[in-house]
Amino acid sequence: MHALKKNRPLRRMTLAAATTVTGVVLLLSLKPHTPPAPAEASSSVGHSSSASPGGSSGDSSGSSSGGSSGSSGSTGTRTVTGDTVQTRWGPVQVRITLKNGRITEVTAVAYPSENPRDQEINSYAIPQLRREALAAQSAGIDSVSGATYTSDGYKQSLQSALDSAGL
Repeated sequence: MHALKKNRPLRRMTLAAATTVTGVVLLLSLKPHTPPAPAEASSSVGHSSSASPGGSSGDSSGSSSGGSSGSSGSTGTRTVTGDTVQTRWGPVQVRITLKNGRITEVTAVAYPSENPRDQEINSYAIPQLRREALAAQSAGIDSVSGATYTSDGYKQSLQSALDSAGL
């Protein structure tokens, strides 16, 4: 005779209750992506591993820090840092080097790297965005699939740097 036949209602109720409790426990044990801790805009070369709390809306919001530039007049080479753009997963900031009006280097100063998934995505997205920016010589570059928020922040910060440089 089968265990769930109608002549054993107590066994069925016990099994249903145990299944429900197990399902609820599993559901509650899921851990969503935690919002990154607040951080100040970084001006050092490298990348920022922190993000701002305002980045949970899903959209890129305005920038929080102005760009800066330095120049060495005799060679026509100068460096301009774009605004820090807050994205859903963290801040993105780009620094460009210009020589005689052409972009010769693009560096991501800050980008999301709070967790291993961010690091994995940006390990392929940042170099791709850099190559495209150098080839296009503008902020009119394609987004990297799987890194939409970082791509959008990168393009906004790049455009900010280009605007600051007068290009």
